Amino acid sequence: MITGVWHGKINKQKVEVKIIQSGDSLTGTSYYYESATNYRRYSIRGYFDQTTNSTVWWDDMLIEEKNGKYNSTPGKVPLLSRADFNCPGGGVMMLDGKAALKEDNAIPKGDLHLDKTEASTFPDEWNFVIDNYLVGANDPDVIDSINSIARHTTTAVQQQPIAVTTVPPVEEPEVVARQKPINEPVAKKEEPKETPRVTAIVIGPSKAPTIEEKFLTRKKVFNKEIQVEGDSIELRFYDNAEIDGDSISLFLNDKLVFEHIRLTEKAYIVKFAVSELGRNNELIMVAENLGSIPPNTSYMLAIVGDKRYDAYLASTENSSAMIKFVKK
Repeated sequence: MITGVWHGKINKQKVEVKIIQSGDSLTGTSYYYESATNYRRYSIRGYFDQTTNSTVWWDDMLIEEKNGKYNSTPGKVPLLSRADFNCPGGGVMMLDGKAALKEDNAIPKGDLHLDKTEASTFPDEWNFVIDNYLVGANDPDVIDSINSIARHTTTAVQQQPIAVTTVPPVEEPEVVARQKPINEPVAKKEEPKETPRVTAIVIGPSKAPTIEEKFLTRKKVFNKEIQVEGDSIELRFYDNAEIDGDSISLFLNDKLVFEHIRLTEKAYIVKFAVSELGRNNELIMVAENLGSIPPNTSYMLAIVGDKRYDAYLASTENSSAMIKFVKK
């Protein structure tokens, strides 16, 4: 499986990449380094096509930077990597391909070669997922939670260190022994009070929003109205630009009808029976991700009888695209 720890070089830079697969999406982290004390760490995003074994990921957010005694600056420029997943046998697994600048991914920047390994030079929260991937840690909710911790909590802790003041213990006064009368009760010596301890409580990040929550909170932007008649309507969805991992969900009249639709150069076809539609209908395209080139854009071709209608749909983290279907 593609999930695991990968070592090698990307664009002549030493790198450790931890790749986690969730559906056809990839997440994890990348360390560009000279040593264990001189590195840059990014969160990564991407996708994996099991039919072709092609892998694409990019450095999404710089979440940690550590400078050692070296003057070099590993990972100074975020990259986008494209590689083929090869398993020649004998337990050997490799990723070979090309890397490009993230902001200009059409221009190859350098070669990429990684080997899958068991050891990790930079232990972090993703090690738990990798070690337990086949026994429950492959749950999307677990992966989303760890991803939120890696992308947000680590950075917040680094930027806002909490100073803890230790309260010094109170010195006990010296007790002078004296002889007491036989009938006088002996007072018990009071034990020193224990110094209060300060306990830090870590509150985990909130759960990533579901596709239904994204649908409800994002603005619906009207795109086109299409007249429908006959027995059925066929919709074909394509990625509108470069194939960059866009994935969408479709809501018809406020109900989720299709999800995890990955947009490629090949049509993803859905059909609706006209008899099941109302007089006025709204189809909402909600972006599940933004791909490597935001926003999430798709080309939709609608076939109604012998007529064809097309529309260019765009969806962002704040808006969704809307098509209206009206029965004649």
